[in-house]
Amino acid sequence: MKFKRLRLIGFKSFVEPTDFVIEPGLTGVVGPNGCGKSNLVEALRWVMGEASHKAMRAADMNDVIFSGNQKRPARNTAEVSILIDNTTRTAPAQFNGDDTLEVSRRIEREQGSVYRVNGRDVRARDVQILFADASSGSRSPALVHQGRIGEIIQAKPEQRRRVLEEAAGISGLHARRHEAELRLRAAEQNLLRLEDVIGQLVNQVESLKRQARQAVRYKALSGHVRKAEATLFHVRFSQAMAEVAAAEQAKDESARAVVERTSLQAETATQQALTAASLPALRDAEAKAAAALQRLVSARDVLEREEARANERMAELIRRSEQIARDRDREAQLLADADGTMERLEAEREQLATDLEAAAERRAEIEERVAEADAVVAATEKGLSELTAALAEVTARRRQLEGAVRAQSERASRTENELSSVTADLDRMMAEANDAVDLEALAEAVEIANAASIEGESASVRAEAAHSGARQALDVARQPLAEAERRANRLETEAKTLAKVLHVDAKQLWPPVIDGLKVDKGYETALGAALGDDLDAPVEPTAPIRWTLAAGDGSDPALPEGIESLGSHVTQAPEELKRRLAQIGVVSRADGPRLAGMLKPGQRLVSLDGDFWRWDGFAVAAHAPTGAARRLAERNRLADVEAELALARAEVETRREAVEAAQAEVRDAAEQETAARSARRDLQRAADAARARYAAAERELGRLPARRAGLVEAP
Repeated sequence: MKFKRLRLIGFKSFVEPTDFVIEPGLTGVVGPNGCGKSNLVEALRWVMGEASHKAMRAADMNDVIFSGNQKRPARNTAEVSILIDNTTRTAPAQFNGDDTLEVSRRIEREQGSVYRVNGRDVRARDVQILFADASSGSRSPALVHQGRIGEIIQAKPEQRRRVLEEAAGISGLHARRHEAELRLRAAEQNLLRLEDVIGQLVNQVESLKRQARQAVRYKALSGHVRKAEATLFHVRFSQAMAEVAAAEQAKDESARAVVERTSLQAETATQQALTAASLPALRDAEAKAAAALQRLVSARDVLEREEARANERMAELIRRSEQIARDRDREAQLLADADGTMERLEAEREQLATDLEAAAERRAEIEERVAEADAVVAATEKGLSELTAALAEVTARRRQLEGAVRAQSERASRTENELSSVTADLDRMMAEANDAVDLEALAEAVEIANAASIEGESASVRAEAAHSGARQALDVARQPLAEAERRANRLETEAKTLAKVLHVDAKQLWPPVIDGLKVDKGYETALGAALGDDLDAPVEPTAPIRWTLAAGDGSDPALPEGIESLGSHVTQAPEELKRRLAQIGVVSRADGPRLAGMLKPGQRLVSLDGDFWRWDGFAVAAHAPTGAARRLAERNRLADVEAELALARAEVETRREAVEAAQAEVRDAAEQETAARSARRDLQRAADAARARYAAAERELGRLPARRAGLVEAP
């Protein structure tokens, strides 16, 4: 047998029908990784009867079906068929009648595989034996996969023997021997079961023999029973015949009686006709008697009810009499207790009068001491506020002075360093001095430099004070901004929550008419009670349930005089609702029932609390606001919140501008402070240079020790 063609449909990556022709000689398949070369070998193994999904590199046998990708949907079936040349007639006897054999295997998802050979359904074992006879198969060493060569080299003698047997063409015999052994073992099992069945049949035969003996006895007893029944039936027949003769005699007597009764009935009919003539008068008398009886029965029922009520009233009066007696006894006891209490209270009153006289004498003294204490407290509070203000001022001044001390300390250290440098320069310049030194000009320059340095220090202190004041103003301005932002955030959160509840921002296909209504405050409950669920209907012409613009002829009845229309309190409403609103009046709860009787067809009355009266007598009491009323109230609240939010945002902007202005002042003050410090450092350096030059000149003139002390004290 030779393989001629391999056909794949829906197997793994081969979604379309694919024919792989195997020509005589050597056929090779070349391609990059992932193109499906290994799938061809696995298709051969699968159609040869492979039953392990792990050998197919799959987690389940259903995974061999094409699972789909981005361009193609998944398949539910897969089929692989192989065409075999059988001209040598080496196939098993059941398949050896054809020159070619087409072996196919088809799998359907979740339903298993089906094998066919030339279109006939066969078992998987038949397909495996077919390929085993040809020294091939799904587990054949002839199918060499990755790592198979190493397995053969390292194989054990038993495994190598399988390779040699397959090469010798006797692997099919082993398969058949294995199948024959299985059949022999199955036959042995069948023989064992047959022996068990024979044993059971022997037991059943014994049981049937016992049943046969019982049947023979039953048959004999049945004969005796039939004879006894025949005798019984004969006796009953004789009795029945006697009863028939008696019945015939009774029938004759009944016939004679019927003749007599017929004549009597004729006479009775004649009398009935005569009686029927007098029947109307009797019926009238009977009707009158029945009416009189009905009146008597009604009077009796009334009297019985009156008697029952009288008995109930009597029982109630007896109970009340007993209750009054008990109440009288209790009141007497309470009166006695009250007398005792009055005596005790009288004694307490006398004691309290005595205490009150004593307290009146002490009251003036206590009031005087309280006035003195109030004065002391007021003075103390005033002094405390003054001390607090003074403490704040002293604290601010102390901070400024501490900053100035730190600055002076730094300046003194710099001055000491510069003085040592200047002293070295003076010593060097003494050797190079000449008689052309202008000492007075240098002294004047030193004085000017000292004055400029003092002015620079004053400017720096003023800049620092301005910077500190700007920071304090910034801190003061930030607190109102934070409060305004918190208030704006709270209002914005409330507005968003109300908008979400009311679906103001929702894109609805048919928005309800309630979204287009605006009503005065306090009238939300009245509008919700008057329209109810009708407020959820839209005005869109395409909506299945909607408000339409009713074309009236102007003949709608007016509300009764003195009743205010609800439409006058609806500030915004679609045209479709105005006719309905004009027929709704607003009244007080007390006047509603009285005015409801004056309504015309189609008119309604509502109260501010939600009571509702309709022209046809229908009324609804106000127990709780309706959903529509709550929604209208929430819409009014949303409008108020939005107005407050606009004011809050404006306030936030104002506060933010003030804070930004304060921040700008802080930046300007910081820049001025930096500039003042830089100018002070420049002036300090200029003064130091002037003093250095003056000291050098004095040293040249021999007066350096005295002037050096002056330079040290000058800063």
